[in-house]
Amino acid sequence: MQLFKLVFIFLLPILSAGCASLQDELEKEKRWEAHQFYQEGRKALLAQDYLTAIEYFEKLETRFPFGQYAQQAQLAAAFAYYKNSNPDSAIATADRFIKLYPTHSDVDYAYYIRGLAHFYSRDNFLDGVFNIDPARRDAESVQRSYQYFAELVRRFPGSKYVEDARQRMIFLRENMARNELYVAGYAMKRGAYLSAARRAGYVVEHYSQTPAIPEALAIMVKSYLKLDIPDLAQDALQILEHNYPQYPELDTLHRLMTAEHRGG
Repeated sequence: MQLFKLVFIFLLPILSAGCASLQDELEKEKRWEAHQFYQEGRKALLAQDYLTAIEYFEKLETRFPFGQYAQQAQLAAAFAYYKNSNPDSAIATADRFIKLYPTHSDVDYAYYIRGLAHFYSRDNFLDGVFNIDPARRDAESVQRSYQYFAELVRRFPGSKYVEDARQRMIFLRENMARNELYVAGYAMKRGAYLSAARRAGYVVEHYSQTPAIPEALAIMVKSYLKLDIPDLAQDALQILEHNYPQYPELDTLHRLMTAEHRGG
């Protein structure tokens, strides 16, 4: 007990000094103008101290809810939330900016950061840890990110963020196609051949010029054979052979077709 008292007595001046310092800092902030909050927030951003940056930008909006600095603080806060792995807050902040300032000169950035925040969702890190194909993640999340980028491209074709958005849309589109293939393959394993054929057909119809097309056609061949619809299987095989002559399973698919004709 005596030792505890001695330690407490020793720490008391330090604690008191820390409290006094914090109080001084709060008193100083009471006299700040909007640009000072914004500058400190920017400094924190550059130092990658995103929580501190968010704190300064939120204080700015609370104290000075109108004007140029409040607008810029919202955009900067959306970026800080995104970098701090808080996609929901990043998207909400960007949405708020879009609703409040639809004609702002930097509103295209709000659309862009909204797409980025969904593109790098908080469960992405699990993909690397557990070797999960990104296409098997939540398809709705992937589609939402694609829609956000598509809206940016449609509304602001001259934006400096469009080229990056287009590249991400290509990646996302390929992921959506692979997701459909994953579902189609699962349906095949379960013996749900009609469902598999429909899923694969959807890929061919809606995701042309993606790497998923040859596998989708192969699934259509196999599923139509299982459904005893050889004409449709033959059509799918001919399209596959004509457009993807190097597809590695072509010989196997031809053998399946030959076996089907013999069986018939």
